[in-house]
Amino acid sequence: MSSEGVPQVGEQYDEDPDREIGVGPYPGPWPEGEQYDPELLAGGDRRNVVDQYRYWRHEAIVADLDTRRHGFHVAVENWQHDFNIGSVVRTANAFLAQEVHIVGRRRWNRRGAMVTDRYQHVRHHSDVESLAAYAAGLGIPVIGIDNLPGAVPLETFELPERCVLLFGQEGPGLTEAAWAHSSAVCSIAQYGSTRSINAGAAAAIAMHSWIRVHGR
Repeated sequence: MSSEGVPQVGEQYDEDPDREIGVGPYPGPWPEGEQYDPELLAGGDRRNVVDQYRYWRHEAIVADLDTRRHGFHVAVENWQHDFNIGSVVRTANAFLAQEVHIVGRRRWNRRGAMVTDRYQHVRHHSDVESLAAYAAGLGIPVIGIDNLPGAVPLETFELPERCVLLFGQEGPGLTEAAWAHSSAVCSIAQYGSTRSINAGAAAAIAMHSWIRVHGR
C-alpha cells in the first residue's frame, strides 16, 4: 500500500480481507511469451484485471490496450478535489477511453479508481484553455456534459467518433470557461425530484452513449 493509502500493482481494495482475490501460482508448465511476468506466475496474480491479462506484465497490458483504445477522451474539472474523479477514471478504463484529462488541480483522489489509473493514460491540464488547445491540436471537439439551460439532450445528440467528453465538478457543474470552450453541451434526461445526478454516474452514462454508437 502506498503512503497515500492507494493500492499499487498487485493490491486491490476489498471489504472482506479474508477473501482471496485473483488467482494463485500458475498451475503446470509456464506459458511462453514476453508478456508474462515470472514473479506473477510464481506467486500468483491478485490484481483486478480480466482473465485475458492474468500473469501479464503491467507494461504488456497497457501496450495491448493501446492497440484497441476508442476514439473518445474524458476530461474532468478538478477545482475542489472531487472524490468522483476516481470513479470517472475507473469507468473510462472499462470503456477503454483514449485518455483521461484532469483539469485544474493536479492531485486527485485515486481511491475510487481501484488502481485502474495504472492502465489508463491520464494527462493533466492547468486550466480549460490548455485542454481546449490540446483538443484543437488533435482536431477533435470538446463536448460538455451538464444539466443547465442551453444544453441539448444527450439522448438525441450525435456524439462525434473522436471527441473529448468534458465533465464539471460535483455540485457546480461546468465552469463558464468550460462552456465557452465546448462546441456543444449536452444534458442527461432526468425524471425525479433532484436537479442533478452524481458526476461519476453522469460520466458513465455519457461514455456508454458513445459506446452504443461507436463502440467496437
